[in-house]
Amino acid sequence: MPATAAETTAMHRALALALEGPRGVNPQVGAVILSHEGAVLAEGWHRGAGTPHAEVDALSTLAPGAAQGATAVVTLEPCNHTGRTGPCAEALIAAGIARVVYAVDDPGQESSGGAERLRDAGVDVISGVCATDGAALLHDWLTATNLGRPHVTVKWAQSLDGRAAAADGTSQWITGPEARHDVHRRRSAADAIVIGTGTLLADDPALTARDADGALLPHQPRPVIVGHRDVPPTAAVRRHPHPFVRFAGDDLVAMLSALHADGVQRVFVEGGPTLASTFVREGFADEVLAYIAPVLIGGPLTALTDLGVPTIAHQRRLSVIATHTLGDDLLVIARPHEIHTQGDI
Repeated sequence: MPATAAETTAMHRALALALEGPRGVNPQVGAVILSHEGAVLAEGWHRGAGTPHAEVDALSTLAPGAAQGATAVVTLEPCNHTGRTGPCAEALIAAGIARVVYAVDDPGQESSGGAERLRDAGVDVISGVCATDGAALLHDWLTATNLGRPHVTVKWAQSLDGRAAAADGTSQWITGPEARHDVHRRRSAADAIVIGTGTLLADDPALTARDADGALLPHQPRPVIVGHRDVPPTAAVRRHPHPFVRFAGDDLVAMLSALHADGVQRVFVEGGPTLASTFVREGFADEVLAYIAPVLIGGPLTALTDLGVPTIAHQRRLSVIATHTLGDDLLVIARPHEIHTQGDI
């Protein structure tokens, strides 16, 4: 039996509830419990590492036996493993849930298998409901889980003719305050921000996430510096709330593996044309943010350099996910058109 109208409506609600939870190592998940007639009995979401998962959070608001014969609508396949909390599949079975509807399969090697466990217990299970919306919600987490490395966003600002700086190297500011504020908001959502030593020495960035008044936002990405040159003792990054991390070489596989092992799930690359191009060329750019200002600069300092495209037949296709007008500037958000064939660790 396919999902009912009430279950689809509940899934949209569950997706909204998922956003109430923090973005961290664990996925954002929402859940809605429906009665046999389709009425909402309970709602819940995952509130962070070590707290009950969304299904258990919702069930905890019900009296014993109140979920008997009910339907659980969840944005992610219920887990089937014991970590800091017990298996959600077992909790649903114990509560007497008769039907489970979810959006996205859990790709985790340890946590997957919940759907099979539920079916073995006689629970009716429907998957793939609002799967596109569910995958969009979990895009960062799914990338990190599937590839075993952080999700990587590569950002740059450019003029309308594709330049990142004037001929003398000056680049502050190509874009306006609205675009810069958007960048800081996105920095704050990342676990780490990466630049090269060339950008460090040229611009002396603080690598912090700040509000429009310059105050630090509550969450700060860890600063990561790539390159062989030394960090000057007076560099602004030395005053960052987190100590910076150094990677001397350009081995992106090793760097991303080390960051992933240290709990980093989302990387924000702002390292200038050379570093940005390296991430794109090596197939590690899971998302691109191009801030385009309506100005013309000309000259040799382009926003990207060599991408390993010898002929137009090898161009790198992107799918535009969204566009946003920010003051006079335009933000284009795009992702690789092809399925990941490079950058796997």
